[in-house]
Amino acid sequence: MAIADFFDVKLFLASSITLVVIMDPPGTVPVFLSLVGRKPPAVRARAARQAALVSLLVISLFAIAGQAILAYLGIGVPALQGAGGLLLLLIALDLLTGRGATSEPNVVEDVNVALVPLGTPLLAGPGAIAATIVFVRQAAGHVGAYVALACAIVAVHVVIYAAMRFSGVVIRVIRESGITLLAKIAGLLLAAIAVELVANSVRGFIAGG
Repeated sequence: MAIADFFDVKLFLASSITLVVIMDPPGTVPVFLSLVGRKPPAVRARAARQAALVSLLVISLFAIAGQAILAYLGIGVPALQGAGGLLLLLIALDLLTGRGATSEPNVVEDVNVALVPLGTPLLAGPGAIAATIVFVRQAAGHVGAYVALACAIVAVHVVIYAAMRFSGVVIRVIRESGITLLAKIAGLLLAAIAVELVANSVRGFIAGG
């Protein structure tokens, strides 16, 4: 038997690179720090772990049953893009205006930050979900391809977790004023991502119509 029957190296590399580019582990660090950078190390570590796990669960769910879920609900990728864009825009406005910056969120809010917007839609967003569904289609029932895709999804999330988990090194360098600056930059970047998602959503609806 060929190696591809057990593990499709080509699909593994293609899916890993694609998901890393889309999910952008280094790019999540400023957003992560802007949301939990002022928290104790233990809270930051828990948020990093929760965000990575939430993203892994969402991506895995759509890898297994994404096409069936979207078909059953009658939802297309443009709708996911639009919803994700609007949600990210709300978070971006909070970061840019500084609302809640002086308050100390409780544990429940810390968990919610890991769920939204970090876990989804920032990490497990429309782009990552759509890419995963496309790679599942490319697997076309081959066991080796499915194994490769599963390994790629796990590997990417390990990288994402590591980027957020060790962001404390960045905190020691930039200090409190740097975190405030990162919050503004992250808000601007999130707003740009949100606008792009909404624009892609509109283009998708027009093309589909």
